[in-house]
Amino acid sequence: MSPVPPVPMREELRGIEPYGAPQLDVPVLLNVNENPYPPSPAVVADIERAVAVAARDLNRYPDREFTALREALAAYLGHGITPAQVWAANGSNEVMLHVLQAFGGPGRTALSFAPTYSMYPEYARDTHTAWEVGHREQDFTLDPERAVALVRARRPHVVLLPSPNNPTGTALPHEVIGAICHALDHGVLVVDEAYAEFRRAGTPSALELLPEHENLVVTRTMSKAFALAGARVGYLAASPEVCDALRVVRLPYHLSAITQAVALAALRHSTELLAAVDQLRAERDETVEWLRAQGFTVAESDANFALFGTFGDRQAVWQGLLDRGVLVRETGPDGWLRVSIGTPAEMAAFREALTSVTADPREAP
Repeated sequence: MSPVPPVPMREELRGIEPYGAPQLDVPVLLNVNENPYPPSPAVVADIERAVAVAARDLNRYPDREFTALREALAAYLGHGITPAQVWAANGSNEVMLHVLQAFGGPGRTALSFAPTYSMYPEYARDTHTAWEVGHREQDFTLDPERAVALVRARRPHVVLLPSPNNPTGTALPHEVIGAICHALDHGVLVVDEAYAEFRRAGTPSALELLPEHENLVVTRTMSKAFALAGARVGYLAASPEVCDALRVVRLPYHLSAITQAVALAALRHSTELLAAVDQLRAERDETVEWLRAQGFTVAESDANFALFGTFGDRQAVWQGLLDRGVLVRETGPDGWLRVSIGTPAEMAAFREALTSVTADPREAP
């Protein structure tokens, strides 16, 4: 019998592990920046009604322009943004993939500054876009002059910058965003605001800069602040020309009628859903203060997580927390861990577990 030929996978994909944080059955899950507060019964009931209505026409394709959803998202964002400036897809991951499909590709380059979201190089890889990476300062901020110098030297077609940054929580000031937009003579700057609703008072949004920069794209998600991680809804605001470019690369009818109905129902309850954001902000600030009081270094955070350290053996600390029923994320620069902000009870469990781990000589950092 002749040997079975190998699966004809792209050579650069062989041996690569799929992206994904551990999904473990433990009492306290604080590793993927989910909103710990589920939708209320009133929100769930409205979603059920909306899905039931959409189900009556599931024999038909959905509105491929998701017109009502773009109108609702534009109204939610404000800043004079129109429906023609809004795009949505199945999670901000697919939104980003659309951007790289439209503006990246063979012979083109995407750039970011480490440490940053670990999916960015995968978007580049999957679209055959060359990947370049610069580096942030010691405090995880971006120096405008150094950032602009690298952009001018590398001349990328796409720059990807989260604000707040993942995994550090660091927000970008307007001067950095504006400087990079001006330096990009033939590319787009994507400011990834997945955690924007968790910003501290006084921290601006890149949405304010859209009228000034036609090459600026601001992405958002409903997974975090809206507690809809399971619905997979991401979106962006940009010029109508950018949105038109994304229409070229999207798959037909990519946003299902059910997804559109769920997102619209959630937006009708935005005030209620976003009320939990205030609680999470307060819990984040208390967590940062507590960690610093214990002698840890904690990155300034405008997100719903905190990056803290440093540990000589962070894997041992991560495992010690897991052994005590608390799952955090082993990510970011070597020696650091990231904890998502949960309910007060979950954060109390985290504090108790971390205190226990660092007091144990077998697991101490």
